[in-house]
Amino acid sequence: MKKIEAIIKPYKLEDVKQALNQIGVEGMTITEVKGFGRQKGHTEVYRGSEYTVDFLPKIKIELVVPDQRVAPAIAAIIGAAKTGKIGDGKIFVLPLEEAIRIRTEERGEGAV
Repeated sequence: MKKIEAIIKPYKLEDVKQALNQIGVEGMTITEVKGFGRQKGHTEVYRGSEYTVDFLPKIKIELVVPDQRVAPAIAAIIGAAKTGKIGDGKIFVLPLEEAIRIRTEERGEGAV
């Protein structure tokens, strides 16, 4: 099993959710986060004063999938989240040692 973490633009969440749903991904966790990458934020003017916005709002999606579903899940996220502009986000894939469903104590892929 693998854990996939994707950081995307907030307005792309619904598109990514639908794309993952179409390939059979049933569960995910969504967190509103802030961060920046190469774009280093931007400057804005508020009431005549200029200030720097370093941390931009993003959405972090976390999902756990069997090894054979990793490539389709990544392709679905990229297909739905990519705009071709700076700040589209990142995807991280991590090995997952164990998953346990608390209610039934089921373990492994069945727990996901």
